[in-house]
Amino acid sequence: MRVPLAILLLMPLAEIATFVLVGKAIGVLATLGLTLLAVFVGLALLRIQGAGVLQRLQKESRTNANPGREIVHGAMIVVAAMLLIIPGFLTDILGILLFVPFVRDFIWSFIGPRVTVQRSSSFSYQGASTETSRPKDGPIIDLDEDDFRRDGNRQSPWSLEKDQ
Repeated sequence: MRVPLAILLLMPLAEIATFVLVGKAIGVLATLGLTLLAVFVGLALLRIQGAGVLQRLQKESRTNANPGREIVHGAMIVVAAMLLIIPGFLTDILGILLFVPFVRDFIWSFIGPRVTVQRSSSFSYQGASTETSRPKDGPIIDLDEDDFRRDGNRQSPWSLEKDQ
């Protein structure tokens, strides 16, 4: 718990130090230009690679393959884009690294064994017929014809139509 806290506290100081160093080396306007360029590159890469991840995710779901890898890759692309959008050169370097597929595969090799994806075998719409919307585990009441009858003139009290 102390390591993430230390990183969270030291990261802004490291970013300020890199801004100062880069600003001395190339100038203030060029430093601001690089920062704005990183924002636009992050947005563009998110759009391009995000669409590719969605296509691969659809393909894997059609072939019933495990979509865990593509889900995690998609999450890493979103994190990479956010790191590029946040001003700072260290976060930009981390963001660019996360956009590289080899780096994402390397991270997936550590995360993959811990990720479990569960699929639902059936989808039901609550407004569908009683067959699809009734609970699968609920009790089934079997009535004889003598036990139940429906009056043709009576309507349900929940009906939207007025009583006749």
